[in-house]
Order: sequence, then C-alpha cells, then structure tokens
Amino acid sequence: MSKNKVLQPDFKLSFLLPQYWLSWFGVFVLYSISWLPYKWQLSFGRLIGRVLLKIGSKRQRVADINLKLCFPDMSKKERQRILKKNFENTGIALLETGMGWWWPNWRVKPKVKVIGVEHIEKAQSEGKGVLLLTMHYLSAEMSARGIGYTHPMVVFYRPHNNPLIEYFQYRGRGRSNKYMLGKRDVKGLIQALKDGEACVYLPDQDYGRKRSLFVPFFGVKDAATTTGTLIFARQKNVETMMLVPTRNDNDNGYTLEIQPPLQGFPSQNDEEDLIRINQELEKAILRKPEQYMWLHRRFKTRPDPDAPSLYK
Repeated sequence: MSKNKVLQPDFKLSFLLPQYWLSWFGVFVLYSISWLPYKWQLSFGRLIGRVLLKIGSKRQRVADINLKLCFPDMSKKERQRILKKNFENTGIALLETGMGWWWPNWRVKPKVKVIGVEHIEKAQSEGKGVLLLTMHYLSAEMSARGIGYTHPMVVFYRPHNNPLIEYFQYRGRGRSNKYMLGKRDVKGLIQALKDGEACVYLPDQDYGRKRSLFVPFFGVKDAATTTGTLIFARQKNVETMMLVPTRNDNDNGYTLEIQPPLQGFPSQNDEEDLIRINQELEKAILRKPEQYMWLHRRFKTRPDPDAPSLYK
C-alpha cells in the first residue's frame, strides 16, 4: 500500500461560472467527437493537423527549427515530410485526448498492446521500484490510459493551468493507473519508488537552467537536460527502464514497449549518465520521428544566458 497522500482535484461549483463556459464548450465538443469510430477520428485528426500546419505559423516555425537543429544533414524535402506528418499526428493527438479521458474500458483495451511487462514484474518481485523513462510522444493520452490495464502505474506529470481541464485530465489519465503526481512532487515520486511502484517520468524536455546539465541531444551539443532523472534513478533498490510508445502505422492502435533495465545505470558521473539517457531517447524517437512532440522549444535554455535564442 502506498504511503503517498495524493490529492485528486474535486469538482467545484465555481466551474459553472462564465469564465469556464468556453472550456465547457471545448470539453463538450471533444467528448462528442470521442464517440465516433476510431478510424474516423484518426482521419479527422489528420485533417485538423493539416489546417494547423497552414495557420499555426509560430508552432510550425518551432518544429521546423527543432528538426533543422537535430538533423542538420537531413534534406529539406525529408524535413518537410516529417513536419507535415508531425502536424497530422498533432491533430490526432488532440482527439486522442477525448479517447483517453472518456473511452470506456472495452474501447481502450483492444487498442493498446504492451510488450515487456515481465521486466517490471521481475524487478518488483525482487522488492525494487521501477523508474520508466519515456518521451513526449503525441500518442501519450492513449498510452497513459492503456498501459494501466496491463500494469497500473504512478505517473509524474504537469498539472493543467486551467482547473476545470485539470479536473478532467487527472481523472482521465488516472482511470486505469494508480495515481498521478504533479511535476514538483519530488518527494512523492521518491516515496512511490520506495513503495516498489512502477513510475513514469519524462526527461526529454527543457525544464530550465536549474538542476540541468548541458549535454548532446541529436545535433545539438549543449541541450539543457534535467538532472532530476538521476535523483530518482539513484534511489536505493530502483531499476531504470525505457518505455517506448508508438501509434501503429496501420491505424489499429498503439504498441508500448518496456525495455530491459539499463545495465550499469546510473553511474557516479552525472554528465555521462545524462548523455546516455539522451542517447536512449534518441533511439526511441528515431523509430517514429513524426510522432514526437517537436512543437516544444526544446533548446530554449542556452549555456550562455546572454546568447541569442535559437528560435529567433
């Protein structure tokens, strides 16, 4: 039994005030679309993505810069192909939010296949906690929901700024998992690992200068990389594994691969350990680069705080 005291958000009467009416409208639309046949939603999502590509110039520019920085030797034609597919996958991800939050069990379970759960079971049978490292793949909502039916997890995540959306997000993502921990609850995640839980952590984005080292990530030699991963991985009796989610090419669902524990990890060298994490992330992302969240300003923090932004 976990010793964590997790406070899930409750429904508030204030959610009925006019300031939330637009949010309610968005929830209603997303919920309604979620009942359409699955492949219809994928097609509709791709269409949304193509529209976003045409009108979302700011995010399009961020994604294009990220691809140029990460793959400097890639041809412009190939980058444009990935960019187009990436926006199509982003449109699908918007609709997968509704699927992940509101689909009944009988719709979710057949769509998600989990490979390698025996690695978690072996570690837990030996009294160990499991730190699962993954990345911001665009199929995250369905992955988070689906994996819990094979092995319920503790998920470390970023709470939504809108309290009403957070109310739905917490319940949606947590429907099949054990509980959720906000990204600042470091003690909570450490406790979960001590309790022998399997915990999901995403170390692939730029979380700022504090508690970060600058190590290579794809073609960028000095990407701000969080040292938070090492805080958790270095806890006593913890195994660290990679969790690689993908949306299947044939539109029949999702495959989540839990890889064997990282051998010799962590070491006592922070820089070498973070380089290794980034290398593992790179290998995972390269499986389906068009499904990765390139729209995030991954390289916004520079070693020299006075250096010009890579996104200007």
